[in-house]
Amino acid sequence: MTCIIIEDEIPAQNILKNFLKKLPDMKLVATFKAAIEANNFLKNETVDMVFLDINLPDISGIDFIKTIKNPPAIIMTTAYPDYAVSSFELDTIVDYLVKPFSFDRFLKAINKVKNRIEKPEAINPDQTEILFLNVDKTLHKIVLDDIIYIESDRNYITVITTKQKLSYIESLKSWKEKLPDNQFIQTHKSYIINRKFVDKIAGNEIYVNSNRLPIGRTYKQDLLKKLNIV
Repeated sequence: MTCIIIEDEIPAQNILKNFLKKLPDMKLVATFKAAIEANNFLKNETVDMVFLDINLPDISGIDFIKTIKNPPAIIMTTAYPDYAVSSFELDTIVDYLVKPFSFDRFLKAINKVKNRIEKPEAINPDQTEILFLNVDKTLHKIVLDDIIYIESDRNYITVITTKQKLSYIESLKSWKEKLPDNQFIQTHKSYIINRKFVDKIAGNEIYVNSNRLPIGRTYKQDLLKKLNIV
């Protein structure tokens, strides 16, 4: 994948460059200190990914994204974590790296971009995606399409499907990474729902297969976008 860096601090540029050198499938095309320089480049060139600092000398990174027509995937970099919530309101932003960040955290951001832009292989309609959950020393077959919603309660996860209900120790975050993003939507810090079972939305509650679940304030905008509200 191709990428550019927009970062006015040389030490931060060097860290990104050194991390990128460790990934043979990544190609750094150009590096810029200012958004205006990058804007001219992006008018004529296409890249898969942009590492973008929020605090730039001429225009903020977030405001710069709003000026780009068909922007590539964006990974924000900054020393100020307070910007995280507002930056994720822009759909093109895939991840947010708070300086100083480790190589492991950097690699996780790269993988998020790959998962978003890589086209999935053609799916045979006769094949159904399944997994097996090890609960109480028994392997339970789960058809992903049958999952109605997943609920988190402290260290426990409860998976509610059309056929069964299973609880075991796991994190909601790990489940979110397993599930197809176009079908499963996190609606609250404790819930992920299957969009195919959504009945209706009333205020800050969503009805999923007749189950009334809360909608978290920070998740509502993304939920409405993914449900194609008209």
